[in-house]
Amino acid sequence: MMKSTFLFLVSALTLASGTLRTPTVPVSEKNESVLDVVISGGRVMDPESGLDAVRNVGIRDGKIAEISEKTLQGKQIIDAHGLLVAPGFIDLHEHGQEPRNYEFQAHDGVTTSLELEVGTDDVSGWYAQRAGKSLINFGVSAGHIPVRMRVMNDPGKWLPTGAAAHKAASPEQLRAIQQGMEAGLKAGALTVGMGINYTEAATHQEILEMFRVAAKYQAPVHVHVRFAGAGEPSTGLAAVEEVIAAAASTGAPLHVVHITSIGLGQTPQLIQLVEDSQRHGLDVTTECYPYVAASTGLESALFDPGWQERMGITYKDIQWAKTGERLTVETFEKYRKEGGAVVIYSIPEAAAREAVRDPIVMIASDGMPITGARVHPRGQGTFSRVLGHYVREEKALDLMTALRKMTLMPAQRLEKRAPVFQNKGRIRVGADADITVFSPDTIIDKATFQEPLQFSDGIEFVLVNGVPVIKEGKLVEDVFPGRAARAPLLN
Repeated sequence: MMKSTFLFLVSALTLASGTLRTPTVPVSEKNESVLDVVISGGRVMDPESGLDAVRNVGIRDGKIAEISEKTLQGKQIIDAHGLLVAPGFIDLHEHGQEPRNYEFQAHDGVTTSLELEVGTDDVSGWYAQRAGKSLINFGVSAGHIPVRMRVMNDPGKWLPTGAAAHKAASPEQLRAIQQGMEAGLKAGALTVGMGINYTEAATHQEILEMFRVAAKYQAPVHVHVRFAGAGEPSTGLAAVEEVIAAAASTGAPLHVVHITSIGLGQTPQLIQLVEDSQRHGLDVTTECYPYVAASTGLESALFDPGWQERMGITYKDIQWAKTGERLTVETFEKYRKEGGAVVIYSIPEAAAREAVRDPIVMIASDGMPITGARVHPRGQGTFSRVLGHYVREEKALDLMTALRKMTLMPAQRLEKRAPVFQNKGRIRVGADADITVFSPDTIIDKATFQEPLQFSDGIEFVLVNGVPVIKEGKLVEDVFPGRAARAPLLN
């Protein structure tokens, strides 16, 4: 008797909304019309084509194979009736690149997590460490901060605390930094990552040289600029002007990170500067996160003397992440010596809302490694907060605009340098099956400043390269479909 392998099919009409079922009607496995996964009956929204309609989405071999009004046959069927089917969210700015962070990001709808500000000084090693072991897709920049720290023998663990923060590079050191950055780009780094505010002694010439390296490889420069706030002459506006000038003179694409935490009350003026640059033909973009507080390392150069005036805050506005306590003069000095993450209450609500609302500003979390009970909630809830609070509750922007800012726009920012992104951030045939299925009526962030380690609500299914990693709102155990999001390797 001939041995047969059977697959199982079921009509979407027999499924409960928001469920995944194994079909019950046998069909031969050799039937090429049978797809690996079918997302059935959801409202499909694609920011690239403008599609906003009920469709069935079929997936085969990790790619979107069909988008149809007709019933599709699949080995697995996800009933998405009453749910929204969107491209998986792309986070351009996430420092927490560890398995626990990836779990929180998957619950927030993120399918690709990228560390493009601080970055790494060992691009090949960074990618090798995550290959075959990641829940979601991952990528990194060639980091000016870590390269400078290595060249200048800085003792800092993550951010510089010694020479890399406080001394200008010698000609020999500058050449070594340039070589390190170029090596990272040849090894497939997605961008050049910079944090000029953390390397305050880096000269304007050094910054310009980093932009020249980036331009050589047409790599965007993702940069935390030199200053923040409104105190002349060291304003956020002046800092953005510095990097726009560097981009204009070298031809390097520029991406200004977390514009609200550098603009503070001047955020609208900074956004206008980016928009003006775009209007005059410069390749300049920016991002924000939807919160009224920032976060960084207390040991960093941001808290060198004068920080109160620069940021417009004082000790009570800083929260120690490990315990949640607000700082005093004494505890500030104690914890600064220890080093660790703090939450900084410095961003006006009006600035956060304006940046989230503006159509040219992408959404990115700037999430932090999970090192304490009171870390910033942005790494756990950014995308659900935008869709739940700012879209549904505040009506600050429409749903399609919000999705564009967290899917298509990040993909377009990177696709010239890394063609892999040409097939991300879209729901179209041939695109990677990185897909987030959520309820627009219930999606909301649950992570708060008081209780930040909570999963978002309303994200029902998340697929990474066609493999479900969130099913019916719960994490799928022991699946690692995440792949390297990387630029081509060069000799």
